Amino acid sequence: MANFELIQFARADELASRVAGLWLDEIESANRAGKNHCVALSGGRITQKFFTSTVEQAKARNISFARVHFFWADERCVLPTDSESNFKMANDLLFAPLKISEKQIHRILGEESPEAAAKIAETELLKISPALDLIFLGMGEDGHVASLFPNASAKIMDTTASFAVVENAPKPPPKRISLSFAAIAAAKQVWVLVSGNGKESALIESLKAEGKTPLARVIQLRSHTKIYADIKI
Repeated sequence: MANFELIQFARADELASRVAGLWLDEIESANRAGKNHCVALSGGRITQKFFTSTVEQAKARNISFARVHFFWADERCVLPTDSESNFKMANDLLFAPLKISEKQIHRILGEESPEAAAKIAETELLKISPALDLIFLGMGEDGHVASLFPNASAKIMDTTASFAVVENAPKPPPKRISLSFAAIAAAKQVWVLVSGNGKESALIESLKAEGKTPLARVIQLRSHTKIYADIKI
């Protein structure tokens, strides 16, 4: 039995809407059980559509986010007001419209030194939960996820810390903080949103049992990963 589930859509809007609805189902389930829901968010173009759809549906369904704690799959080493900041996109499109309390937002401090930011991020996560309930990941044209790129150093590949410092990302800005492979492997659920042109070959490679991309490594480390894609393969 495959350790991944591939769910395909004709259009990005359809993908974003469906995943938003499924996430809200997860939040409602946690609310009913009286449990926190710890989620890590990612950046990317599809994420903008996903956040927008989440807000629309959450308001229509009157869903409470009071038990949701927000973390990040990765962050660029920039100010939180920078257009490159993954926090800024989430704040503008998700937190502000839903009036999320600052106490629930555990951003990676991109303005600090990378080493300090990674340690603070891990401490923040462990205060709330030993493992994330759900991680949202995107996938790049090279098969990277979060800020885990092909040809990453052994230090990044093998760390048991929750967050890794990335010094030389092939895409600007080069300095980043990323959830580690270990943290992604430990999460209860991982949902990967794959959207956009030029990603077909990377997705095909990632789904091979012997695939070599960062996404392939994530799949190989986990018992189950859900992949939502608007790419035909």
